[in-house]
Amino acid sequence: MSMILSASVVRVRDGLPLSASTDYDQSTGMQECRKYFKMLSKKLSQLPDRCTLKTGQYNINFISSLGVSYMMLCTENYPSVLAFCFLDELQKEFITTYNMMKTNTAVRPYCFIEFDNFIQRTKQRYNNTRSLSTKMNLADMQTEIKLRPPYQISLSELGSSNGFAHLSVAEYKGTGKISAAPHQRLEPVTLPGIVSFVLSLLCGALNLIRGFHAIESLLQNEGEDFSYVIAFFLGTAACLYQCYLFVYYTGWRNAKSFLTFGLICLCNMYLYELRNLWQLFFHVTVGAFSTLQIRLRQPQGKSPDYNV
Repeated sequence: MSMILSASVVRVRDGLPLSASTDYDQSTGMQECRKYFKMLSKKLSQLPDRCTLKTGQYNINFISSLGVSYMMLCTENYPSVLAFCFLDELQKEFITTYNMMKTNTAVRPYCFIEFDNFIQRTKQRYNNTRSLSTKMNLADMQTEIKLRPPYQISLSELGSSNGFAHLSVAEYKGTGKISAAPHQRLEPVTLPGIVSFVLSLLCGALNLIRGFHAIESLLQNEGEDFSYVIAFFLGTAACLYQCYLFVYYTGWRNAKSFLTFGLICLCNMYLYELRNLWQLFFHVTVGAFSTLQIRLRQPQGKSPDYNV
């Protein structure tokens, strides 16, 4: 019998479960699938926004959008188009019901557990296809899946080493190759983001100019310290790298932004004798502001526009 067995809502950036359907099946196959759920949850930020994992008699499907992933477990013969329509319906209801700010700041697992009521009602409807609304345009979803099919995660890719999941490099159908940290589309640029980008470029340019001046001074006076030149050019590289992190998505993007900010602080500490307090304050403040904007500009999932 084809049916949906369970579903859950997970935050993409750290795999925090926000809500899940309550199911009581304790079979070996279901227990194994729960392990796959947890393993996939830790890798959501590195995967495309629509994926399928086939585990023999069960399939795990999920979609990701606006920093939240919607996952479901169904039997292997459950129609793919209905599975993704089900996930799309969960997505639209969750976005409508909950403020994304609360989702991003949640620290407690299952803090939106009341959403399970909607999951259960929707699951019952989709497990009884005769009760589905005739207004649903399944043709649109079928076309969407045909044009951009889900990325098929194979079990061989989902390995386990010392208790930690590992996904190898694979091909995403319809989009070519993806790496362990694929370049994803980021959220739209905001005005504060543009300001931070321009200020970072300005700080990089100022460091570069001072670096060339330090070289000229070094050539004219043999007693000058060459390490100042290195500090200026490292500061330039750090500012430009912040601009790069703001514009493009890379793996460990947030960690890299904090390390880059740390380098900016170290360079300015070393250049303490060559800059006044206002200059130091300006460079460090711009670095902190840019780091914050990098942190706030998260990868953008597919918008809920399937029109189902």
